Amino acid sequence: MTKTTNLCPAPASGVVVKPREYTNEQLDQINALHEYARTLQLPLEDPYHVWEERWLNSFDCCGRYMRASKWKFDEAKRRIKGTMEWRREFKPDLIKPEDVRVESETGKIILNGYDVDGRPVLYMRPGRENTPTSPRQIQHLIFCLERAIDFMPPGQDSLVIVVDYASTTMRTNPSIGTARKVLHILQQHYVERLGRAIVVNLPMLLNFFYKGIGPFLDPVTKDKMRFNPDLPSLIPLEQLDSQFGGSYEYEFEPESYWQQLIEYVSLTPSGDSRCGINENGTRRNFPPELESVKDRPSDDYLLNSDSTPQLTE
Repeated sequence: MTKTTNLCPAPASGVVVKPREYTNEQLDQINALHEYARTLQLPLEDPYHVWEERWLNSFDCCGRYMRASKWKFDEAKRRIKGTMEWRREFKPDLIKPEDVRVESETGKIILNGYDVDGRPVLYMRPGRENTPTSPRQIQHLIFCLERAIDFMPPGQDSLVIVVDYASTTMRTNPSIGTARKVLHILQQHYVERLGRAIVVNLPMLLNFFYKGIGPFLDPVTKDKMRFNPDLPSLIPLEQLDSQFGGSYEYEFEPESYWQQLIEYVSLTPSGDSRCGINENGTRRNFPPELESVKDRPSDDYLLNSDSTPQLTE
């Protein structure tokens, strides 16, 4: 296949996203959690209210928190409250592209392609580290996670992370302290977003790194980790980078990659734009200009076509 700088804009042909199924009892719990979260929302006049509402009404948001809490309602309430507080402080959906662009220049984190279940794939290559340790590195990772969520096709709510340690050294590998911060954010505020974590080309020298972060990995995350698996069985060959055995000859070019990442647009079944980012970090065509509060779309969780899980008969 000819080398290309074009990103894969959608899952491979034939890939079908299987909707998650819930029982009536589980749906009742999900709705109850949604109603609880609504009591915590910022007032309408707060500038961040519309973004908080967008997140809360996103596909299966409360379902993910119930699953992560093993269907323990009080635990789910605690966790979703904590995430709402964190998002108000961090505002992950409003990170300005130019604030983190320098972190993307070597391709140390690339969002490209989908796995066999239609999950976006986020490649992380510590060996390409180009900046000293700083909060901006974590901000860049969160920016990429938010874009991965934007890239998810209808019905999908998780992603795949591939960590490639090729050419990684002690100097370029993130510190255990930084890794712990990232794990905390992923496990507490992006619950059930990780579909699979794949680690490849891990040198013996860095085995201590995973031993060091092991105690901070929850059992669910550990269960999703795979070391040096057969990647062609997990990612369609036409979307798997050739260096991992695929037929996709992707060639990273920073300007082209960044432009595609920012411009990417995918429409939901309701016709709303999920992607495309403005300079100030806002999504294009969102929030819609509404003349008054009464013109707002319905907040009813189960009637929201973009957030309705499937019912198990």
